[in-house]
Amino acid sequence: MKNLGILLSGRGSNFIAIAENVASGNIPDSRIAVVVSNRADAQGIETARQRGLNAVVIPSKGKAREEHDREVVAALKENKVDLVCLAGYMRLLSLWFVQQFPQRILNIHPSLLPSFPGLEAQEQAFAYGVKVTGCTVHFVDEELDHGAIIVQKTVPVLDSDDEETLAARILEQEHVAYSEAIRIVLEGKFEIVGRRLVGSKR
Repeated sequence: MKNLGILLSGRGSNFIAIAENVASGNIPDSRIAVVVSNRADAQGIETARQRGLNAVVIPSKGKAREEHDREVVAALKENKVDLVCLAGYMRLLSLWFVQQFPQRILNIHPSLLPSFPGLEAQEQAFAYGVKVTGCTVHFVDEELDHGAIIVQKTVPVLDSDDEETLAARILEQEHVAYSEAIRIVLEGKFEIVGRRLVGSKR
């Protein structure tokens, strides 16, 4: 049984999708061991508690990044977390944090990386006039939105779209992509060659 640790700062819709896939057996041999938020008012924490999950608030306000990271890592290690999943976690992780879980931290980003990293990815895609965008699940390394790519899903940009409708359609694909990526990583049947994730066909 593999233990997942979820980090979130907001409503946690990707967390809910992961929790449902764990509960249904769609992500086999896994359980959510702990949900951590840096914000006490994060809706995702309330949702986690309603689901009977172990939910912990570790406030970040007024703390140095490394101090906060050490507290979060301590909570993850205390719960014997095998894989850390960032689900709308609005803090950059320090290099020290990343080093505690090498190739065991996943993030999801609402664009086809390396296009449109950072904030407002849908807004960037819309302003740039791309015809196709999507989402990317990747390993976290010391650079922003940079680690090796595990899963990408494409979403067409329609003439009728605005940023809101585009974001909603990307989010639907995020919910599919994240659980798919978690399964791939937990199965462990891959290697990273350069930046490429190469593995046996499932």
